[in-house]
Amino acid sequence: MNYEFTPTQETYHLVAFLVSMNLVLWSTPVVKSIGLKSGHVDKPDPRKVHRKPIVRIGGVAIFVAVTCSLLIVWWMGGFGILPPEQDAEIWGVTIGACLFFFIGLADDLFSLSASFRLIIQSIVSSFAWWQGVRIDFLTIPFHGLVQIDVWWLSLPITIIWLVGMVNAINWIDGLDGLAAGVCGIAAVVMLVVSLFMNQPAAALIAAALAGGALGFLRYNFNPAQIFMGDGGAYFMGFLLAGVGVIGLAKTAAVTAVVLPYIILAVPIVDMSIVILSRILQGKSPFLPDKRHLHHRLLEAGISQRLTVLFIYSLTLWVGSFALVFSGFPSGGVYVIGATMLLTYVSWQVWRNRRIKNQSK
Repeated sequence: MNYEFTPTQETYHLVAFLVSMNLVLWSTPVVKSIGLKSGHVDKPDPRKVHRKPIVRIGGVAIFVAVTCSLLIVWWMGGFGILPPEQDAEIWGVTIGACLFFFIGLADDLFSLSASFRLIIQSIVSSFAWWQGVRIDFLTIPFHGLVQIDVWWLSLPITIIWLVGMVNAINWIDGLDGLAAGVCGIAAVVMLVVSLFMNQPAAALIAAALAGGALGFLRYNFNPAQIFMGDGGAYFMGFLLAGVGVIGLAKTAAVTAVVLPYIILAVPIVDMSIVILSRILQGKSPFLPDKRHLHHRLLEAGISQRLTVLFIYSLTLWVGSFALVFSGFPSGGVYVIGATMLLTYVSWQVWRNRRIKNQSK
Protein backbone atom coordinates (compact mmCIF):
# COMPACT_ATOMS: atom_id res chain seq x y z
CA MET A 1 0.00 0.00 0.00
CA ASN A 2 1.33 3.43 -0.95
CA TYR A 3 1.21 6.19 1.64
CA GLU A 4 1.26 9.84 0.63
CA PHE A 5 3.01 12.16 3.06
CA THR A 6 0.98 15.28 3.76
CA PRO A 7 3.04 18.00 5.47
CA THR A 8 1.48 19.64 8.52
CA GLN A 9 1.82 23.27 9.56
CA GLU A 10 4.51 22.27 12.05
CA THR A 11 6.46 20.56 9.25
CA TYR A 12 6.58 23.76 7.22
CA HIS A 13 7.72 25.74 10.28
CA LEU A 14 10.52 23.27 10.89
CA VAL A 15 11.55 23.43 7.23
CA ALA A 16 11.61 27.24 7.36
CA PHE A 17 13.80 27.19 10.48
CA LEU A 18 16.29 24.57 9.27
CA VAL A 19 16.60 25.90 5.71
CA SER A 20 17.14 29.44 6.95
CA MET A 21 19.79 28.36 9.48
CA ASN A 22 21.70 26.22 7.00
CA LEU A 23 21.59 28.86 4.27
CA VAL A 24 22.97 31.56 6.57
CA LEU A 25 25.73 29.22 7.75
CA TRP A 26 26.70 28.58 4.13
CA SER A 27 26.28 32.08 2.71
CA THR A 28 27.89 34.21 5.46
CA PRO A 29 31.50 33.22 4.58
CA VAL A 30 30.72 34.04 0.94
CA VAL A 31 29.35 37.47 1.88
CA LYS A 32 32.38 38.06 4.11
CA SER A 33 34.74 37.32 1.24
CA ILE A 34 32.83 39.67 -1.07
CA GLY A 35 32.84 42.39 1.58
CA LEU A 36 36.60 42.15 2.09
CA LYS A 37 37.29 42.33 -1.64
CA SER A 38 34.91 45.27 -2.18
CA GLY A 39 36.07 47.18 0.90
CA HIS A 40 32.65 47.34 2.60
CA VAL A 41 33.97 47.28 6.14
CA ASP A 42 33.05 49.00 9.39
CA LYS A 43 36.05 51.02 10.56
CA PRO A 44 36.72 51.70 14.26
CA ASP A 45 35.73 55.05 15.80
CA PRO A 46 35.30 56.44 19.36
CA ARG A 47 31.68 55.18 19.61
CA LYS A 48 32.50 51.61 18.55
CA VAL A 49 34.14 48.85 20.53
CA HIS A 50 35.89 46.93 17.75
CA ARG A 51 39.51 47.81 17.03
CA LYS A 52 39.92 46.60 13.46
CA PRO A 53 37.87 46.90 10.23
CA ILE A 54 35.14 44.24 9.96
CA VAL A 55 32.85 43.48 7.03
CA ARG A 56 29.50 45.17 7.68
CA ILE A 57 27.20 43.66 5.04
CA GLY A 58 26.45 40.38 6.81
CA GLY A 59 22.77 41.26 6.64
CA VAL A 60 22.89 40.11 3.02
CA ALA A 61 23.35 36.52 4.24
CA ILE A 62 20.42 36.83 6.68
CA PHE A 63 18.24 38.36 3.98
CA VAL A 64 19.06 35.61 1.48
CA ALA A 65 18.58 32.83 4.04
CA VAL A 66 15.23 34.01 5.41
CA THR A 67 13.66 34.98 2.09
CA CYS A 68 14.83 31.79 0.36
CA SER A 69 13.49 29.64 3.19
CA LEU A 70 10.08 31.33 2.92
CA LEU A 71 10.10 30.94 -0.88
CA ILE A 72 10.93 27.25 -0.51
CA VAL A 73 8.02 26.80 1.91
CA TRP A 74 5.78 28.65 -0.54
CA TRP A 75 6.99 26.36 -3.39
CA MET A 76 6.22 23.33 -1.20
CA GLY A 77 2.65 24.60 -0.76
CA GLY A 78 3.09 25.86 2.78
CA PHE A 79 1.27 29.12 2.06
CA GLY A 80 -1.66 27.24 0.55
CA ILE A 81 -2.78 25.86 3.93
CA LEU A 82 -3.06 29.37 5.39
CA PRO A 83 -6.37 31.25 5.60
CA PRO A 84 -6.72 33.67 2.64
CA GLU A 85 -6.25 36.79 4.77
CA GLN A 86 -3.09 35.39 6.38
CA ASP A 87 -1.66 34.50 2.97
CA ALA A 88 -1.87 38.18 1.99
CA GLU A 89 -0.40 39.30 5.32
CA ILE A 90 2.64 37.04 5.09
CA TRP A 91 3.45 38.49 1.66
CA GLY A 92 2.98 42.01 3.03
CA VAL A 93 5.43 41.40 5.88
CA THR A 94 7.96 39.63 3.64
CA ILE A 95 7.93 42.26 0.89
CA GLY A 96 8.04 45.08 3.45
CA ALA A 97 11.04 43.47 5.17
CA CYS A 98 12.82 43.10 1.82
CA LEU A 99 12.29 46.80 1.08
CA PHE A 100 13.58 47.73 4.52
CA PHE A 101 16.63 45.55 3.91
CA PHE A 102 17.47 47.52 0.78
CA ILE A 103 17.06 50.80 2.69
CA GLY A 104 19.52 49.56 5.29
CA LEU A 105 21.91 48.19 2.69
CA ALA A 106 21.88 51.53 0.87
CA ASP A 107 22.76 53.19 4.17
CA ASP A 108 25.60 50.71 4.70
CA LEU A 109 26.98 51.50 1.25
CA PHE A 110 26.22 55.22 0.84
CA SER A 111 25.54 56.58 4.39
CA LEU A 112 22.05 58.06 3.95
CA SER A 113 20.92 60.96 6.13
CA ALA A 114 18.69 60.19 9.13
CA SER A 115 15.81 62.32 7.81
CA PHE A 116 15.87 60.64 4.39
CA ARG A 117 15.91 57.19 5.98
CA LEU A 118 12.96 58.10 8.16
CA ILE A 119 10.92 59.32 5.18
CA ILE A 120 11.61 56.18 3.13
CA GLN A 121 10.89 53.95 6.14
CA SER A 122 7.52 55.66 6.62
CA ILE A 123 6.65 55.20 2.94
CA VAL A 124 7.49 51.48 3.03
CA SER A 125 5.54 51.06 6.28
CA SER A 126 2.56 52.72 4.61
CA PHE A 127 2.83 50.17 1.79
CA ALA A 128 2.87 47.34 4.34
CA TRP A 129 -0.21 48.86 6.01
CA TRP A 130 -1.95 48.94 2.64
CA GLN A 131 -1.07 45.24 2.19
CA GLY A 132 -2.85 44.36 5.44
CA VAL A 133 0.01 44.63 7.96
CA ARG A 134 -1.94 47.01 10.13
CA ILE A 135 -3.08 47.63 13.69
CA ASP A 136 -6.83 48.04 13.25
CA PHE A 137 -8.00 47.81 16.84
CA LEU A 138 -6.93 47.79 20.44
CA THR A 139 -8.24 45.13 22.79
CA ILE A 140 -9.12 46.07 26.38
CA PRO A 141 -10.88 44.22 29.21
CA PHE A 142 -14.17 45.93 30.02
CA HIS A 143 -17.06 43.72 31.11
CA GLY A 144 -15.53 41.01 28.99
CA LEU A 145 -13.62 41.49 25.76
CA VAL A 146 -13.91 44.85 24.01
CA GLN A 147 -12.23 45.81 20.75
CA ILE A 148 -11.81 49.51 19.99
CA ASP A 149 -11.37 50.36 16.33
CA VAL A 150 -8.68 52.99 15.82
CA TRP A 151 -10.12 54.05 12.44
CA TRP A 152 -7.92 56.66 10.74
CA LEU A 153 -5.31 56.32 13.48
CA SER A 154 -4.52 52.85 12.17
CA LEU A 155 -2.00 54.18 9.63
CA PRO A 156 0.07 56.42 11.96
CA ILE A 157 -0.03 53.86 14.79
CA THR A 158 1.17 51.13 12.44
CA ILE A 159 3.92 53.33 10.99
CA ILE A 160 5.16 54.30 14.47
CA TRP A 161 5.26 50.66 15.52
CA LEU A 162 7.02 49.36 12.39
CA VAL A 163 9.53 52.21 12.04
CA GLY A 164 10.14 52.39 15.79
CA MET A 165 10.84 48.66 16.09
CA VAL A 166 13.18 48.67 13.10
CA ASN A 167 15.26 51.46 14.61
CA ALA A 168 15.16 49.92 18.09
CA ILE A 169 16.83 46.77 16.73
CA ASN A 170 19.31 48.85 14.75
CA TRP A 171 20.24 50.87 17.84
CA ILE A 172 21.06 47.82 19.97
CA ASP A 173 23.34 46.48 17.26
CA GLY A 174 26.39 47.82 19.04
CA LEU A 175 28.17 44.70 20.30
CA ASP A 176 29.20 41.42 18.72
CA GLY A 177 26.17 39.15 18.50
CA LEU A 178 23.85 41.42 20.47
CA ALA A 179 21.16 42.25 17.90
CA ALA A 180 21.27 38.80 16.26
CA GLY A 181 20.88 37.03 19.60
CA VAL A 182 18.10 39.30 20.87
CA CYS A 183 16.22 38.91 17.56
CA GLY A 184 16.75 35.14 17.60
CA ILE A 185 15.42 34.79 21.15
CA ALA A 186 12.45 37.07 20.44
CA ALA A 187 11.68 35.18 17.23
CA VAL A 188 11.67 31.83 19.04
CA VAL A 189 9.26 33.21 21.66
CA MET A 190 7.04 34.64 18.92
CA LEU A 191 7.14 31.28 17.13
CA VAL A 192 5.95 29.43 20.24
CA VAL A 193 3.27 31.98 21.10
CA SER A 194 2.01 32.24 17.49
CA LEU A 195 1.70 28.47 17.17
CA PHE A 196 -0.11 28.28 20.51
CA MET A 197 -2.51 31.06 19.48
CA ASN A 198 -3.12 29.41 16.07
CA GLN A 199 -1.41 32.07 13.96
CA PRO A 200 0.50 29.92 11.41
CA ALA A 201 1.50 32.77 9.08
CA ALA A 202 3.21 34.71 11.86
CA ALA A 203 4.79 31.50 13.16
CA LEU A 204 6.20 30.72 9.71
CA ILE A 205 7.97 34.09 9.49
CA ALA A 206 9.18 33.78 13.08
CA ALA A 207 10.61 30.31 12.37
CA ALA A 208 12.55 31.53 9.33
CA LEU A 209 13.84 34.57 11.23
CA ALA A 210 14.85 32.49 14.24
CA GLY A 211 16.88 30.13 12.05
CA GLY A 212 18.62 32.98 10.22
CA ALA A 213 19.39 35.03 13.34
CA LEU A 214 20.67 32.13 15.45
CA GLY A 215 22.70 30.70 12.56
CA PHE A 216 24.34 34.09 11.97
CA LEU A 217 25.66 34.02 15.55
CA ARG A 218 28.15 31.38 14.40
CA TYR A 219 30.09 34.24 12.76
CA ASN A 220 28.76 37.26 14.65
CA PHE A 221 29.25 36.32 18.32
CA ASN A 222 32.28 37.78 20.07
CA PRO A 223 34.85 37.96 18.59
CA ALA A 224 32.78 38.78 15.51
CA GLN A 225 34.02 37.89 12.05
CA ILE A 226 31.29 39.94 10.34
CA PHE A 227 28.61 42.52 11.20
CA MET A 228 25.02 42.46 9.94
CA GLY A 229 25.00 46.21 9.25
CA ASP A 230 21.90 48.36 8.94
CA GLY A 231 20.56 46.07 6.21
CA GLY A 232 20.37 43.08 8.53
CA ALA A 233 19.08 45.08 11.50
CA TYR A 234 16.34 46.75 9.44
CA PHE A 235 15.33 43.44 7.90
CA MET A 236 15.07 41.57 11.21
CA GLY A 237 13.48 44.51 13.00
CA PHE A 238 10.70 44.77 10.44
CA LEU A 239 10.06 41.02 10.50
CA LEU A 240 9.70 41.07 14.30
CA ALA A 241 7.41 44.09 14.16
CA GLY A 242 5.37 42.52 11.35
CA VAL A 243 4.96 39.24 13.22
CA GLY A 244 3.79 41.24 16.23
CA VAL A 245 1.09 42.86 14.10
CA ILE A 246 -0.25 39.93 12.05
CA GLY A 247 0.21 37.24 14.67
CA LEU A 248 -0.42 38.80 18.05
CA ALA A 249 -1.94 42.28 17.95
CA LYS A 250 -4.83 41.04 15.77
CA THR A 251 -5.69 38.15 18.04
CA ALA A 252 -8.98 38.58 19.86
CA ALA A 253 -7.64 38.03 23.36
CA VAL A 254 -7.44 40.40 26.30
CA THR A 255 -3.68 40.03 26.69
CA ALA A 256 -2.76 39.65 23.02
CA VAL A 257 -2.31 43.37 22.40
CA VAL A 258 0.52 43.58 24.95
CA LEU A 259 2.40 40.45 23.84
CA PRO A 260 4.58 42.12 21.16
CA TYR A 261 5.58 44.83 23.64
CA ILE A 262 6.47 42.25 26.29
CA ILE A 263 8.52 40.08 23.93
CA LEU A 264 10.37 43.09 22.49
CA ALA A 265 10.54 45.02 25.77
CA VAL A 266 14.35 45.15 25.94
CA PRO A 267 14.99 47.06 22.66
CA ILE A 268 11.81 49.13 23.12
CA VAL A 269 12.67 50.30 26.65
CA ASP A 270 16.31 50.88 25.73
CA MET A 271 15.35 53.08 22.77
CA SER A 272 12.70 54.96 24.76
CA ILE A 273 15.10 55.79 27.62
CA VAL A 274 17.81 56.93 25.21
CA ILE A 275 15.44 59.17 23.24
CA LEU A 276 13.98 60.68 26.43
CA SER A 277 17.41 61.38 27.94
CA ARG A 278 18.57 63.07 24.73
CA ILE A 279 15.47 65.25 24.51
CA LEU A 280 15.71 66.27 28.18
CA GLN A 281 19.26 67.47 27.51
CA GLY A 282 18.13 69.46 24.50
CA LYS A 283 19.82 67.16 21.98
CA SER A 284 18.50 65.50 18.85
CA PRO A 285 16.91 62.09 19.63
CA PHE A 286 18.78 60.71 16.60
CA LEU A 287 22.23 61.91 17.68
CA PRO A 288 24.49 58.88 18.23
CA ASP A 289 26.03 58.57 21.68
CA LYS A 290 26.84 56.01 24.38
CA ARG A 291 23.61 56.03 26.40
CA HIS A 292 22.44 52.55 25.48
CA LEU A 293 22.32 49.77 28.07
CA HIS A 294 25.23 47.91 26.51
CA HIS A 295 27.36 51.06 26.55
CA ARG A 296 26.61 51.64 30.23
CA LEU A 297 27.53 48.06 31.12
CA LEU A 298 30.80 48.34 29.23
CA GLU A 299 31.61 51.59 31.01
CA ALA A 300 30.97 49.80 34.32
CA GLY A 301 33.78 47.41 33.46
CA ILE A 302 31.71 44.46 32.22
CA SER A 303 33.20 42.48 29.34
CA GLN A 304 31.59 42.39 25.91
CA ARG A 305 30.60 38.75 26.22
CA LEU A 306 29.07 39.10 29.67
CA THR A 307 27.21 42.24 28.62
CA VAL A 308 25.71 40.41 25.66
CA LEU A 309 24.82 37.35 27.75
CA PHE A 310 23.14 39.58 30.34
CA ILE A 311 20.96 41.22 27.69
CA TYR A 312 20.22 37.78 26.21
CA SER A 313 19.02 36.56 29.61
CA LEU A 314 16.96 39.73 30.08
CA THR A 315 15.30 39.17 26.69
CA LEU A 316 14.58 35.54 27.55
CA TRP A 317 13.17 36.59 30.93
CA VAL A 318 10.63 39.06 29.50
CA GLY A 319 9.83 36.52 26.79
CA SER A 320 8.91 33.95 29.45
CA PHE A 321 6.31 36.38 30.79
CA ALA A 322 4.80 36.52 27.30
CA LEU A 323 4.26 32.76 27.54
CA VAL A 324 2.35 33.29 30.78
CA PHE A 325 0.23 36.12 29.35
CA SER A 326 -0.63 34.01 26.29
CA GLY A 327 -1.84 31.17 28.51
CA PHE A 328 0.88 28.79 27.36
CA PRO A 329 0.86 25.57 29.44
CA SER A 330 3.33 25.59 32.35
CA GLY A 331 4.32 29.14 31.47
CA GLY A 332 5.15 29.79 35.10
CA VAL A 333 7.80 27.08 35.01
CA TYR A 334 9.58 28.90 32.17
CA VAL A 335 9.39 32.15 34.13
CA ILE A 336 11.06 30.47 37.11
CA GLY A 337 13.79 29.01 34.91
CA ALA A 338 14.40 32.32 33.11
CA THR A 339 14.44 34.16 36.45
CA MET A 340 17.07 31.79 37.82
CA LEU A 341 19.20 32.30 34.70
CA LEU A 342 18.85 36.09 34.88
CA THR A 343 19.71 36.04 38.59
CA TYR A 344 22.88 34.06 37.96
CA VAL A 345 24.03 36.26 35.07
CA SER A 346 23.19 39.40 37.08
CA TRP A 347 25.32 38.07 39.93
CA GLN A 348 28.18 37.56 37.47
CA VAL A 349 27.75 41.16 36.27
CA TRP A 350 27.79 42.47 39.87
CA ARG A 351 30.80 40.29 40.72
CA ASN A 352 32.81 41.43 37.70
CA ARG A 353 31.98 45.08 38.35
CA ARG A 354 33.08 44.72 41.97
CA ILE A 355 36.38 43.09 40.95
CA LYS A 356 36.92 45.87 38.39
CA ASN A 357 36.32 48.57 41.01
CA GLN A 358 38.65 46.93 43.52
CA SER A 359 41.44 46.75 40.97
CA LYS A 360 41.38 50.50 40.37
